[in-house]
Amino acid sequence: MSEVAGDPVLRLLAERYGTGAHRRDVPPEPDGADRADGAERVAGAGGSGRVVRAMPVVLRIERDPLPGRTPLLEAAATAAVALCLDPRAQSGGEWHEAVAAWIDGRIRKIARRARGAHWQAVQELPGVTIAVAGAEARALLPGPVDEAPRTVARLQIGGTELASDSPGAVVAGAARVWLNPRVEMSVGKAAAQVGHASMLLGAARGWPVAEPQDVPRCAVRTPAPDAWDRLCAELAAGDSDLVAVRDAGFTEVEPGTVTCIAAERE
Repeated sequence: MSEVAGDPVLRLLAERYGTGAHRRDVPPEPDGADRADGAERVAGAGGSGRVVRAMPVVLRIERDPLPGRTPLLEAAATAAVALCLDPRAQSGGEWHEAVAAWIDGRIRKIARRARGAHWQAVQELPGVTIAVAGAEARALLPGPVDEAPRTVARLQIGGTELASDSPGAVVAGAARVWLNPRVEMSVGKAAAQVGHASMLLGAARGWPVAEPQDVPRCAVRTPAPDAWDRLCAELAAGDSDLVAVRDAGFTEVEPGTVTCIAAERE
């Protein structure tokens, strides 16, 4: 691996993505379906390719009351980057090997939903839980897809959708993540995408190692189509303040779709 001892683990992603005038696109990131097929099967399990690693992002979706879609996505976005900025994920920390192996490959995420006893059970696994306005999400330590703990593997990926909501004012100092208004995504798909965006932004901007309560919060919004078009134009013009997520197209969207754009500004 290319990481220098003592550097934040997100440096691995920053080196791939670049910063400022040297920014470049990372490869489209796969997520969504719990699958590891073709050349990406785990070699030790009968396949012949590389190990497929993913970060499980567990969304707490109780029957009553249902969480708001926007705060749930904000919790997921913040949890994903918070795990990567956690001191335990840095060189010498107990999570470092697992996080570095994942980031040094592809930052795939698999969003799952849990409630009741199942939600309480995932709290026992290594990870970071973030709560936003009554919604909660937990980013778990990444690992090989084929070796997911039973506590995680039994959780469903899809099946519950949340209605669009009207989010309130953005908390001062929060980073912005804008979702593509022209693309319909399930809450699980969107959670994985905003988690990609927060990590790319944290890597590109050099966010420091921090305890979860001190990590910058992420405000998720869906702009009007014309506002989205302006963001895309700024991105195409090389605006170094923006980072974009392009999806590999395994689930729900066409390959290469820009699903979200993030920045540390309005």
